Amino acid sequence: MAIDQAEAVSRDGVPDRRYFRTPATAPGPSGPQMLARLREIRSDPLGFLQRMTQVYGPVVQFPIPSPASYLVADPAAVRRVLVDRSRAYDKATVQYRSLSLVTGEGLLTTSGDIWRRQRRMVQPAFHRASLEAVVGHAAAATEELLVRWGDTSRGAVIDIDEAMMRVALETVAASLFGTDLSSDADRLARATLEALDVVVSSAQIPVRLPAWTPSQRSLRRATRELDEAVHRMVQRRLAETAPRADLLGLLVAALDGEDPIPLREVRDELVSFMVAGHETAASALTWALWLLAGDPVSQQHAIVEVDEVLGGRSIRGDDLPNLAYLRAVIDEAMRLYPPVWLVTRRAMEPDVLGGREIPADSLVIMTPYLAQRDPRMWPEPERFDPERFLGEQRGGAADDAAYWPFGLGPRMCVGKDFAYLESISVLASLLQHVRVERVPGEPDPRAVPLVTLRPAGALPLIVRPR
Repeated sequence: MAIDQAEAVSRDGVPDRRYFRTPATAPGPSGPQMLARLREIRSDPLGFLQRMTQVYGPVVQFPIPSPASYLVADPAAVRRVLVDRSRAYDKATVQYRSLSLVTGEGLLTTSGDIWRRQRRMVQPAFHRASLEAVVGHAAAATEELLVRWGDTSRGAVIDIDEAMMRVALETVAASLFGTDLSSDADRLARATLEALDVVVSSAQIPVRLPAWTPSQRSLRRATRELDEAVHRMVQRRLAETAPRADLLGLLVAALDGEDPIPLREVRDELVSFMVAGHETAASALTWALWLLAGDPVSQQHAIVEVDEVLGGRSIRGDDLPNLAYLRAVIDEAMRLYPPVWLVTRRAMEPDVLGGREIPADSLVIMTPYLAQRDPRMWPEPERFDPERFLGEQRGGAADDAAYWPFGLGPRMCVGKDFAYLESISVLASLLQHVRVERVPGEPDPRAVPLVTLRPAGALPLIVRPR
C-alpha cells in the first residue's frame, strides 16, 4: 500500500508511463503493481476496485497499453458519460462484444442509430398498460414454486438463487413472450448461466478460443438450447392469426412491417430479453430474501405490510403503490448488490472526466457498486436498511448518480418498471405464505461479479410456513 500511495502523489498523481502507447493522464497503479495484485483482482474484484478509488481518487487509470482504460467513480463524471454526453460514448467495448456471443446484436449490445431503432421498436411492450399482466404472471409462478416446495412445516432448506432464477424466467416468458416455459425453466436457466460463464471468461481473456476448447463447446451447447426455445416460440406465434401486443408480437409484426427486420434480429432481441430479463430480477430477489433472512425485524415489517394490503388474496396491479416497504426492500437490496454491477463505454472523442483528460477510444469503466456504498452519500453503507428508501429521504442521496442500479440517461434499462412489478409481486406472494431464515453455521455468501452480481454457488435458506 505504501508503494501505491507514493506513486499516487507523484507528478500530481500521474505516474510516468511514457513507454505505453497511450499517455498517462490520471493516477493509478503501475504494471508491476497490478501484477502483484493479480490474486486480489481475481478473488475480490469489487474490493480491488474500491481500494483503487480509495488510494488514487475517483478517476483511476489502469496500466493497459490499448485501449487506455479508466475506472470512473466520480458521480458528476458518471453522469457526464451516461447522460450529458451519452452520444459521445458507445458500447464498442470488450464487455459487450463478449455478451454478444450469446445475445447477438440485440438492444443490450448495439449503439447509435441501430440501438435507437431497436429501442423504439420494443418500447411499447414496456408501457404501463402493456405491463398490467406481469403481476398476475409473477404471482402464478410463485404459487407454482410454493407447490413444488411442498411441506415446509419442519423448515425446508432451499437454494433460493436457483428458485428465483426459475420464477423470474417463467414470469419473463409468460409476460413478454406469451409462452409457458415452466417445463423448460430449469434447463433454460442452466443454459443461461452456462453461456454467461463463457461471456465472463471471454471478457477476461479477449482472444477467440478454438472451437474445440471446452468453453466454446459449452457456449455452443448453451446457445443452441436458447435458440431452439426461441425458434419454437416464434414458429408458434407465426401460426397464430390474431396479433398480440407483447414483445414477441411486436417483433414478429416487424418481420413484415414497413421497415422489415431479419429473423436473426428477432432471435437476438428475444435471447437478450430472456437472458437479461430474468437473470437481473432473479439476482435482486435472491439478495433481497437473503438480507431479509438475516434481519427478522425488517422481514416482519414486510410481512405486516403484505397482510394489510392483500388481506389474504392474490396480489393485483393496483396493490403495488401501497407496498412501499417491499419496494424499499428491493431498492435497498439493489443498492447493496446491484444486479448489473459493471457498465463500460468507449469514448468516441476526447473528453475530460473528473478533471482528467480521457483520450478518444479509451475504455471507461463504471460501477454502481462503488457509488451505492460510498459513505459520503450513504451513512453506514454496509448496513441493510430499507428505511433509506421511505418517506422524504427516498433513496438517501440527492445525487442521481449515487444510485443507478438500472443505469442512467437514454440507455437506462427499458425493463425498469417490469423489474419492479415482477420483483415486488414475487416477494409479496412468497411472504404471504412463508418466512425465510439463514442456515445456522452457513457462511455468508460471496458476491461474485459475473455478468450480474450473483452468489458464489448455491444460496441455501430455511423456508418455514407462517
